[in-house]
Amino acid sequence: MAIAGDQSFLKNINRMALIRLIRGEPGLSRADLSEVTGLTKSTVSQLVQELIDEGWLTEDEALATGSIGRRPTPLRLDTERLALLGVDVTVNAIEVVATNLTGDVIVSRVRKLSTRDLDGVVAEVVALIAEVVTAVSAMGRRTLGVGVGVPGPVHASSGVLHYSPNFGWKDVPMREVLRKALVAHGLHDLPIFVQRRSGIAALGEVEFSCDDVDEPLLFIHLGSNIGAGVFISGRLLSGHGGFAGDVGNQQLVLNGRTASANASIGMAAMAGRLGVSEEIFFSRVQAGEPEATAVAREGAQFLAVLIHNLWATFDPAHIVLGGGVARMLTPGWLAEVEAELKNQVQGSLVKPPPVTVARFGLQAVAVGATALVLHQFVRPV
Repeated sequence: MAIAGDQSFLKNINRMALIRLIRGEPGLSRADLSEVTGLTKSTVSQLVQELIDEGWLTEDEALATGSIGRRPTPLRLDTERLALLGVDVTVNAIEVVATNLTGDVIVSRVRKLSTRDLDGVVAEVVALIAEVVTAVSAMGRRTLGVGVGVPGPVHASSGVLHYSPNFGWKDVPMREVLRKALVAHGLHDLPIFVQRRSGIAALGEVEFSCDDVDEPLLFIHLGSNIGAGVFISGRLLSGHGGFAGDVGNQQLVLNGRTASANASIGMAAMAGRLGVSEEIFFSRVQAGEPEATAVAREGAQFLAVLIHNLWATFDPAHIVLGGGVARMLTPGWLAEVEAELKNQVQGSLVKPPPVTVARFGLQAVAVGATALVLHQFVRPV
């Protein structure tokens, strides 16, 4: 039994290694894969055929090389037959998206949350997942699994949400709760994975990148609260208990003023200083209203302090900014952040890494949650 299990495990590792290679270099042939991996041609052919049958890979027309013998057939990820589901749970709404294997959104649904009660939220999440699964099935696609981003630290192996201040939840076995609810809804055999929202957003930047991503990659999620995700050594850094990235309570000092990250950069906090909603605050910033612009500028300065602290801690090769506050990341606002960051590192012999905006914008968490599913499949060890 152990030998059979080991063989099955090794086979899956080899299968996913082929997927990663083809994802990184579309157009590789079976012969190319055999040469790169050291696997025999017959083994590669068998694995590739399985992956084609299952919807992972597709073949282009054979290439004419002028050589005698079988012409090589380029292989690519199949973007038409499989789907990955991602869920973003916030205190106000649920977003569920489906993407293909390259991160293109094919279905998107958003619902306002009518409750903060755990059972009620789970019921609404599962109902929306079922709606998207139905839409995906109608397209002739098979759903590989669902990733869920929740607001709070999650233990990576157990799927336990330690706490969520916005919902008032504590020590919730979220993965198991959602699994049982999916089964009760008739969604059997649908793998489910749960992780902190900010961490999931980092995965989207990595798993759906067309190029190799320099590591560590640091994603700073700027929403009502502040979080971070670090991707390093092919994995999302979750920490011993899932608390890695819980940076919102960091105390930041700017020109003698001290404030927490959440209180200085969070959209809710900035809007609260003017006594308006987040949407109204955002619109005033966009319109260039002086008072709102001054608050946003101070937020940019505090953000630069946070970036400097995290840069000094993790030494990232790349920093990505996303989340609701990132809507303000116009060239002017980003210039404010970069100018203050430059001021923070004056005298240092090392330049900070490039700072860019999330490729998936306001869907960074939802799409990142689909990347969590792909991550669990293609990186099995």
